[in-house]
Amino acid sequence: MPPDPEEAAVAVFAALADPNRRAILASLATHGPSTATDLSGRLSITRQGVAKHLALLADAGLVASDAGGGRRVLYRHRSEPIRVAQSYLAALAADWDDRFTRLSAFLSEPPR
Repeated sequence: MPPDPEEAAVAVFAALADPNRRAILASLATHGPSTATDLSGRLSITRQGVAKHLALLADAGLVASDAGGGRRVLYRHRSEPIRVAQSYLAALAADWDDRFTRLSAFLSEPPR
């Protein structure tokens, strides 16, 4: 059963609220699948800090892990939860766009 779009959006927004988690996602998007050690080397975050952020990102569905060679775990970003959040925002924006269009039309009318 697919996740509730609002619940998915809430999880994504909460995860993206932290600048370190945004930096981790940006690094994964730029450099591709990476270990926590790789990420720590690219960012000014300890490996333990990266691991904690990766766990929160995984809970929100924004990263997935795959077994690499040996004991290495590779993390990759997942874009589907972000698309769900984008759809949620688009629906909200459409509602506001309609309101602004009506307000603009009302304000453009000559006074009665």
